[in-house]
Amino acid sequence: MILLDTTVLSYAVGADHRLREPSRRIVDHAASGPPRFTTTTEVIQEFAHVHARRRPRGKAVRLARSYVELLSPLVEITAEDVRAGLKLFERHESLGAFDAVLAAVALNREADALVSADDAFGSVPKLPFVALGSEELEALVG
Repeated sequence: MILLDTTVLSYAVGADHRLREPSRRIVDHAASGPPRFTTTTEVIQEFAHVHARRRPRGKAVRLARSYVELLSPLVEITAEDVRAGLKLFERHESLGAFDAVLAAVALNREADALVSADDAFGSVPKLPFVALGSEELEALVG
């Protein structure tokens, strides 16, 4: 399982940016291959919220719905994930609370990778973090 952060979803449909192309390749790969890419319900919610800040709400909802279909089954966050995430949040100053819980989900589910543009994930030991746009990402999506 490869877990995607909000940044991947946002860059894939966002304005021209150096991370748009790798994000689009991930989305294309997810659409054409076996179901290995997924995310959490919370990531979908955050994507819709962030995307709707600068674009019509209806478009944000349509895109969020398409991501639900593309990345299902979505990972549901448990109380144990939240507990573990709060521990990570406490220990890693650079990691926000939302991202700490996502990191805990990746660790608890033994994900093959957590893909994000947020380098703060790199501070978490044993987290299989793959930076968006990195050479390591190329190995995942070819």
